[in-house]
Amino acid sequence: LLIKCPFTSRRQRQRLSMLMCVALSSALACGEEVSNIFALPPPGDAVVGQLGSVVVGGHETLVDVSRANKHGFDAMVAANPGIDPWVPEHGAEVVLPGLHVLPDAPRQGIVVNVAEKRLYYYPRDKHGRVSSVEVYAVSVGRGDWQTPLRTTRVVAKVKNPAWYPPESVRAEHAARGDMLPTVVPPGPDNPLGQYVIKLTLPSYYIHGTNRENGIGMQVTNGCIRMYQADIE
Repeated sequence: LLIKCPFTSRRQRQRLSMLMCVALSSALACGEEVSNIFALPPPGDAVVGQLGSVVVGGHETLVDVSRANKHGFDAMVAANPGIDPWVPEHGAEVVLPGLHVLPDAPRQGIVVNVAEKRLYYYPRDKHGRVSSVEVYAVSVGRGDWQTPLRTTRVVAKVKNPAWYPPESVRAEHAARGDMLPTVVPPGPDNPLGQYVIKLTLPSYYIHGTNRENGIGMQVTNGCIRMYQADIE
């Protein structure tokens, strides 16, 4: 599993810009939801997916649109600079940011682009080949709680985990008058959600959440947070 902040080549950026123009005009016409699973492009080609769009009815925020379409909030706001994220106009056409540039990293396992707030998963088929990539919105570390950039490994996967808040996290909450217990049992109040992927990095997980509104933002204590359905 590789966590990094990659840069794309000039040729990739130029090609992405051209594809975005074509995909945007197409997507706004069709209004179809975009899948997060794509065929793996050949070496030298790093663009996958396409843009989509939805029309809001006047009561949704861009948080609601992001959750419904499994995109991250920051990416949704960036894709719609002319739309108020909290009070979009009735009938506004919202662009779904489903066009991606694969990170400049080995196409294997899990790669997290921290700056982009996206996770790329390259599953192997029964013959050990990688022929597809899955793209997921994630939340990453905020402020002084940055998600570390390094290579690590998955060591365990846990369903319905208990959460043992580190002392540093308990101290931060205590400073706000929010006293955390030493252990939070599985259930709706557990910030880890229903699933946890443990890494060789102590206290850093890929996990679900009981607060999906924050997906796609810098809001965690360094962990990588996913929509419940995505991590499942």
